[in-house]
Amino acid sequence: MTMGIDNVLDRLATAVTQSDDLEGMVRPFLEILEAVTGLESTYLTRVDEDEGVQRILFSHNTSHLDIPEGLSVDWNDTLCKRALEEQRTYTDDVASCWGDSEAARALGIATYFSEPVRVGDGELFGTLCGASGSRVPVSPEARRLLAMLAQIIARQLERERLLEQLRHENRVYSHYALSDPLTGIPNRRALVQELARALANCRRDGRRVNLAFIDLDGFKEINDRYGHDAGDRFLIQVAERLRGGVRDGDFVARCGGDEFVVFGPACADDPEASRRAIRQRLESLTSGSFDVNGRTINYVGASVGVATSAADESGSEALLARADADMYSVKQARRKAA
Repeated sequence: MTMGIDNVLDRLATAVTQSDDLEGMVRPFLEILEAVTGLESTYLTRVDEDEGVQRILFSHNTSHLDIPEGLSVDWNDTLCKRALEEQRTYTDDVASCWGDSEAARALGIATYFSEPVRVGDGELFGTLCGASGSRVPVSPEARRLLAMLAQIIARQLERERLLEQLRHENRVYSHYALSDPLTGIPNRRALVQELARALANCRRDGRRVNLAFIDLDGFKEINDRYGHDAGDRFLIQVAERLRGGVRDGDFVARCGGDEFVVFGPACADDPEASRRAIRQRLESLTSGSFDVNGRTINYVGASVGVATSAADESGSEALLARADADMYSVKQARRKAA
């Protein structure tokens, strides 16, 4: 071996402990392989057996033989496939062993050795390889080193897959934790978080927030008359109308039961006219005909209360309480007018 064992171990330890990702690990490995074997090119490939393609992910080239990163070749024509099928990890006479490989002839490969990189239950990810344009003897120790590096790369790939799976599951969990399971819109927890953020921004910028509290009058009668499944479908349609009918940038949430909240930037010129326009808009969005389970529900619309944040508003709950109180006043007035 052209590199001392202590030096090899030191460089391996550094590569394994200091790398943050696959590339950060593989590139030092390729340099170590080149130093140990004296081969002109060392590289990691990715094999797509479904597409029948092998691609060079990372390579390290030191002399005349140049195997470029990004190179794609027909998997069936590769030395890697032949080596796997024949369980031959090394040869310094490619022409005699695999002279039918057009890719090997085009690249001018005379010496070749490789090790499969397998993940999970034996799934072939790719190959870790070394090659030269001349005949180069590779010791059994170097071949064992190659096998060990391939296993370390496989473990790194599995760790990265696991981390990505955990990230995905965390994103899914976060989505469901902040979403109403029936309607798919944000729930009360998401509302409180987003409203607190909006109020903090408004305090900093000197702006206000208009918040509307929506209560679906008569929802219990819908459930009693048409059934709970119809009630759920009605809520879903209300959520869709609200989400599709408000301004871009407005936030729509379901607080639970038959209550929804919408908030967004307030009009600075005429706050009262702004609140009145919001109330009319939301009453219109929640009224009319709803097609539920093949039946038409003619709904008169929700009671809507609207409140505007104070200049120093800091608590989400206080603003929600004022909008809720205004909604209750609207509800009482509607009952008296009925």
